[in-house]
Amino acid sequence: MIIFLAKATNFFKSKRGIFTPPLKFVLYGLVSIRPMSKSTSIPKKLQRVRDHGFDNYMEIEKKTRKILKFQSLILSQRNETIPVSRLDFLARPLGFKQDEAGAFMLKFPHVFEIYEHPVQRILYCRLARKAHLQIERERQALYAQIPGAVTRLRKLLMMSNNGRLRLEHVRIARREFGLPDDFEHSVILKYPQYFRLVDAKETRNKYIEYVESEKDPSLTVCAIEKLREREYREKGADAEDIRFSFIVNFPPGFKIGKYYRIAVWKWQRVPYWSPYEDVSGYDLRSIEAQKRMEKRAVATIHELLNLTVEKKITLERIAHFRMAMNLPKKLKDFLLQHQGVFYISTRGNYGKMHTVFLREAYRRGELVEPNDLYFARRKLAELVLLSSRTAKVDKELVNFERERENDEMRCRRRDCVDDDGCQDFGGEKKNSA
Repeated sequence: MIIFLAKATNFFKSKRGIFTPPLKFVLYGLVSIRPMSKSTSIPKKLQRVRDHGFDNYMEIEKKTRKILKFQSLILSQRNETIPVSRLDFLARPLGFKQDEAGAFMLKFPHVFEIYEHPVQRILYCRLARKAHLQIERERQALYAQIPGAVTRLRKLLMMSNNGRLRLEHVRIARREFGLPDDFEHSVILKYPQYFRLVDAKETRNKYIEYVESEKDPSLTVCAIEKLREREYREKGADAEDIRFSFIVNFPPGFKIGKYYRIAVWKWQRVPYWSPYEDVSGYDLRSIEAQKRMEKRAVATIHELLNLTVEKKITLERIAHFRMAMNLPKKLKDFLLQHQGVFYISTRGNYGKMHTVFLREAYRRGELVEPNDLYFARRKLAELVLLSSRTAKVDKELVNFERERENDEMRCRRRDCVDDDGCQDFGGEKKNSA
């Protein structure tokens, strides 16, 4: 056979060596090659499809994030004001270049106000009245929902392997989970029946530890399980089909082929362990156990996003809990396999930061089930979207109201003076009579 192949290849050789067919063309007619069938598993690498609704949300978030840095800078100063001459120097650590901070503040007159000092005759900048009202509203909403934040922190600790998390990791993500800045005292130390601070001397790190010996059964119910029960009762769906399924909403323009539909349908029916269940006693070496652990990672990230206030968190902050919650190493590639459940947006920080959204929690750019803290934070976004033209109109209205009040006060004073004068004159007449 080998001699025959060698002679066949020499036959196709020309004297000048111009045409030399590859060996695979010769073997193609002798060996029947069966084409590979398409796999029914979810592909590891999928083309990322953008959802402009979430990306536009993050474009506004990029501006509000800078405004929050400016607000904290202004509030940390004496009398909560900054001279315009020192603005570039103080804003340099925030990433602003020369003459960039002042131009940025002028874009948002409903948040920042530049005025002339009545005595020093120099320009100062401060927060506008609407911005102060928004900060106070957010502070009240933040401390009003502390009991809910305690529950979220308890569930977060119950999802960890050993019931403990690093304090620094929770502090970095405190805004997403609705925890105040002083949560170490107002939440952890205030509720010693739930939490305990552990100082690890060998690592020089503090840990938050779960105190309760047994997990509360009412807290171990995932949000997706409640949603499945609601769909089963309202829509009357098949119990076997929705027993382990997730709500899948693919972004617009996502191409769904026949084999991909089959793969998703099979994946939806794969059973998995709950994120609150201890899996240390299971044998995880089999293929079936690996499939369950992979789907458990999806359920863990799904529950993690449900514990946040705005149902979104950055990918980098999810990575902080990777070791404690048995999440995969390549989180971005893993989440891109499930674009119908999650959405990763690269907008908001020039592609340097990735924000993960829970798709089912949003509809037309708004939360399906909003809360007071979400409304307070969206109020700042509304101030950002207001144009400078409306700000000028507001100032003119304020000045008009002040002028009208001053005119009314002057008229009242004149009336009082005239009335007093008439009374005195009348009194003098009576006395003289």
